[in-house]
Amino acid sequence: MRGALLHAVGDEKLDIRDDFTLTPVGPADVRVRIRATGVCQSDLSVLSGVLPMPLPVIPGHEGAGEVVEVGDQVTSVQPGDHVIINWTPACGDCPNCIVGQPNLCMTYIMKSFAEARFRYDGDKPAFGMSGCGTWAEEIVVPWQGAVKVDPEVPFEAAALIGCGITTGVGAVLNTAKVRPGSTVAVVGCGGVGLSVIQGARLSGATTILAIDPLESKHELAKKVGATHACTPDGLMDAIGTLTGGQGFDYGFEVVGRSAAIMTAWQATRRGGDTIVVGAGAMDDQVPLTAFSLLFEGKNLLSSMYGGADVRRDFPRFAALYKAGKLDLDSMISSRIKLSDLNDAVAALKSGEVLRQIVVFD
Repeated sequence: MRGALLHAVGDEKLDIRDDFTLTPVGPADVRVRIRATGVCQSDLSVLSGVLPMPLPVIPGHEGAGEVVEVGDQVTSVQPGDHVIINWTPACGDCPNCIVGQPNLCMTYIMKSFAEARFRYDGDKPAFGMSGCGTWAEEIVVPWQGAVKVDPEVPFEAAALIGCGITTGVGAVLNTAKVRPGSTVAVVGCGGVGLSVIQGARLSGATTILAIDPLESKHELAKKVGATHACTPDGLMDAIGTLTGGQGFDYGFEVVGRSAAIMTAWQATRRGGDTIVVGAGAMDDQVPLTAFSLLFEGKNLLSSMYGGADVRRDFPRFAALYKAGKLDLDSMISSRIKLSDLNDAVAALKSGEVLRQIVVFD
């Protein structure tokens, strides 16, 4: 089968090849034929080494497809079902799962560093990003990693729910619990940032400011729910105009850099909530002072995978899409083939595109 392989961090090109095979399906596994997968900033972070993965690795974690085989112990799905890939499967037994934080379960993430599900060039092992590797035609995941979805939801939209939508909308609904009538600032208007904006709109926020240095992204941000938009240089003026100088009730950082976190912190009012959504580097320090943390009374929250329980949230977001409450189609900048992935990666690095979706035949 076909797939795209990263041999080493920093490689200029992915190795797109057609000789991949999969390890056998275990008793608790599901084999999925990927029908659509996103090209996400987190994938770029794997290519650059910001998100460490075992090598060689097939990137891709935001995907949807059709079940083709299940293990003897699997009862949640069956061949023919449409599923969304969950890149953080919850084991159900670890301390995080027990206290109701399945999005923080590391059981299968850790196993993915030891289990190479792919083979190529004979019997050479290759890993899948976060145990997935959706930049391949088929993958094998634990049964918790394949969540059934309404077959009326197109695969491209379902793929977005698998990461960008759940991360962004979930940050609003699950982590911040934005209240109706609130004011919200969103730093970064990529795919996840637009999802945060849509979540804020769904929550009834009355003022939603989209902040992005690329003015070309402001129009789409307004289309999906932002009431105002500015570049970072215009933030102080926006705070004065939109909040009377007080700052916003909620400031979301959706870039993955300390500078963006500080921008969101600056945008948040005294006593408000700053929510970190972007995946940053391990050596990128956030320069907050102890004085500021206490006396400004702000809450600094992290939102890993939107604080989601995907068993609840994937179907919920799919239903919102079907009801016309979530605009996923506008977030897809282009539909491409697997052979176009190197060009897609270059386009994403430029910052000018949102979600490119690889559609498999």
